[in-house]
Amino acid sequence: MTELPTGTSELTGCDEILVANDGPVRIVTLNNPGDANAVNNAMHGAFARLWSKLGEDPDARAVLITGTGDYFSAGGNLVEWLETHVNNPVTRREGMRDARRIVRDMVDFPLPIVAAVNGPAVGFGCSIAVLCDITLMSDRAFLADTHVASGLVAGDGGSVLWPLMMSLMKAKEYLLLGERIPAAKAVELGLANRVVPHDSVKQEGLALAHRLAALPARAVQDTKRTLNLHAERAVTAILDYGISAETECFTTPEHRAAIERFLNR
Repeated sequence: MTELPTGTSELTGCDEILVANDGPVRIVTLNNPGDANAVNNAMHGAFARLWSKLGEDPDARAVLITGTGDYFSAGGNLVEWLETHVNNPVTRREGMRDARRIVRDMVDFPLPIVAAVNGPAVGFGCSIAVLCDITLMSDRAFLADTHVASGLVAGDGGSVLWPLMMSLMKAKEYLLLGERIPAAKAVELGLANRVVPHDSVKQEGLALAHRLAALPARAVQDTKRTLNLHAERAVTAILDYGISAETECFTTPEHRAAIERFLNR
C-alpha cells in the first residue's frame, strides 16, 4: 500500500496522532502500529482536541483520516482502559467527556472529512469512520461496534447515528450482536460510500479530499452544515443519555469480566 505524506505530532502533541499538510488537505493518521492503531488515553484526549485546532487553520479545505499500515483502529487499549475507566472515576469522567466532545466536534466541524478505512475499524475506529462525511473502505476492511459484547451501552457509538443511515432493525442487529460488517456490506447498509482495492484506498481517499478541497469553500461547508443538521438533532436527543448510560456500565461485573477474558486470551 502506498503510504501518504509523513505527518508530525506538532499540532496534537501526541505521537500516535500525526497531521500532515498536502496543499489544502490535512491528513490525520492514527499512528499506533504496534497495537493495531488501538486508541490509548493520550490518543483519545488528543483526538478530542484535534478538531478545534484544525478548524483554526485558515488554509485547510478538507481532512483525510486513515491509519498507519494495514489497520484503521482496532478499538481501545484495554490494559489502560481497565485502569483509567473501570478503576478510576476521575479519569473515567474525563474520558467520557472527551468521547462526547469527539462526536459533537466531528458533526459540527465545518470542513469535509474523508475516511480511508485501510483495515479493521472496531469500537472507537468504527465510530470515527462513520462520523466522517465520505467513507472509503479497503476491500480487506470491516466495521464492528463491540460495545454491547463488552458489557457497555453503545452510547457514543452506533446508537447515535446508525439509525439515520440504515433501518432501525438492522442497526439493532449489528449493535446488539457486535458482528463484523465487511466492507461491501457496510456500503450496502449505508455506513460507507464505496469499497476500494486495499493497495489504493489511501491514495483514492487523498484524491477525493483534494476534489472536495477544490470546490467553492462556502458552498461545500454550508451544504455539509445543512445536511449535518439531521445528525445534530440525533446527537442532541441521544448522545447525553447514551454517554451517561455507558458510563454507568464501566463498573459492572459483566464489563470487567469481558475485559479480563480479552486480556487473558
